[in-house]
Amino acid sequence: MPKLIRIGTRDSELALWQAKTVQQQLEHLGHKTQLVPVKSTGDLVLDKPIYELGITGVFTKTLDIAMLNEDIDIAVHSLKDVPTLLPKGIVQAAVLKRGNVRDCLVFKTNEEFLSQRDAVIATGSLRRRAQWLNRYPTHTMVGLRGNVNSRLQKLEDSDWNGAIFAAAGLGRLDMKPEESFNLEWMIPAPAQGAIMITALEIDEETRAICAEINYEETEICTSIERKFLNLLEGGCSAPIGALAFIKDEEVHFQGVLLSLDGSKKIEVQRTSPLGKHEDLAQFCADFIIERGGKRLMDNLKKSSQDVNIYSTKTLTNDQKQLFHDDVASESSDFIKISLNRMTSSALRPMPKNVVITSKNTVEALLMNFSPEELKFENIYCVGRRTKRLVERKIGKVKHTENNSKALAEYLVDYIEGTDLTYFCSDIRLDELPSILNDNQIEVSEINAYETKYDSVKIKDTIKGVMFYSPSTVQSYKQENDDNVIAFCIGETTAKEASKHFEDVRIAKVPTVESVIELVNEYYV
Repeated sequence: MPKLIRIGTRDSELALWQAKTVQQQLEHLGHKTQLVPVKSTGDLVLDKPIYELGITGVFTKTLDIAMLNEDIDIAVHSLKDVPTLLPKGIVQAAVLKRGNVRDCLVFKTNEEFLSQRDAVIATGSLRRRAQWLNRYPTHTMVGLRGNVNSRLQKLEDSDWNGAIFAAAGLGRLDMKPEESFNLEWMIPAPAQGAIMITALEIDEETRAICAEINYEETEICTSIERKFLNLLEGGCSAPIGALAFIKDEEVHFQGVLLSLDGSKKIEVQRTSPLGKHEDLAQFCADFIIERGGKRLMDNLKKSSQDVNIYSTKTLTNDQKQLFHDDVASESSDFIKISLNRMTSSALRPMPKNVVITSKNTVEALLMNFSPEELKFENIYCVGRRTKRLVERKIGKVKHTENNSKALAEYLVDYIEGTDLTYFCSDIRLDELPSILNDNQIEVSEINAYETKYDSVKIKDTIKGVMFYSPSTVQSYKQENDDNVIAFCIGETTAKEASKHFEDVRIAKVPTVESVIELVNEYYV
């Protein structure tokens, strides 16, 4: 009695079309089959992008479980949706002849928006999004999930200019609108357009049956593409494209890795003789990695981690690279600075003793006066970076300390005269002027700049916050609780933080890099 082959499939229209194609080919060879439709997590959860679901093989996991439970004998998948590493005990049994590999743009009315600055394009794929933004950086991308029918309907009901689909899916369901064209410039997802069959490794009979409908050329090309994907350590939702094809007894390959926003792109192209292509994927992956791909992939991995550290000052890309692998950071400026206008009366008479405690003060002074006008006899600073900027832009610094209190105590003993001018923000600590006034030193304060609070509500996953001034602490508290670790740039900031947080840690030197080192010590 011939074996009944139970074919597991998702129950979407496209998945059923693919499963029926497999069924027809097997039955044409005389095998008896039965379709077993099941729902996947990817089909059930439609209100989130695929990359936010946090499941490996979001469209394949349910079928994997059904197979391991022996409820089905084979499973039919879109190969581009299958993780590069299959679950233990499950193997690839066959790949059918590949369909259209390209992505397809379906547009609403006409194609004029392609030459315009503003347009809205829908896609649920990070790869398509990144490549589109790389080509059209001013366009706006919106998310799009669901089956082919629902996505086409969402496009029809929206004010979007267009949406991107897999050409193979539209063609298989005979749904490709006239208002569409293939994106020949866009590198497809690895194995796009291919249908794959999996089976249990121990089920030799079923595997032998599936081998009868395997298409070797598609198997070779998709294996290269998927190995390239695996070597870059990317999942099916990473912005990675790969395409291999065979022509004139040669295997031609092109691959691409992009940043999420499309601003960075690393491409590779290579050709190898058929039969000598074993190292093609490795060569191309190494080419990408050696040209900045490792850093891009590290950033992508961190973007998928729960954010656990927040910086109240925007960090540069180089600074972000200094974090420990376990740190996933976000940053924004929790205070906004507005430089004030100052009249010439601020310099009449020319102050003999001047205190400058921040680089913002330096910028405000230079916005209002030329360096030649700033003929201060004695300049006192807080912070080495402020000192360096002052000496580069204005003049020699007489003395500097790490914080305002220490500077005030120094001035009590060593100031020349009994008065000074303090260029400061509208928000500043009282320590320096209070200590000086208590010691009969007259302080004239001039507001060089305004400090405005601009905090955001941070996520619950965040364990620590990096602070760089008392103002950043005060701004943070406008929107957030105090159940985090406070990583502080210096003692003055730490003193303010200690009013709110139980765990306050101080960097060894007052630099952003030192605060990052402080964070890393926590995660070692």
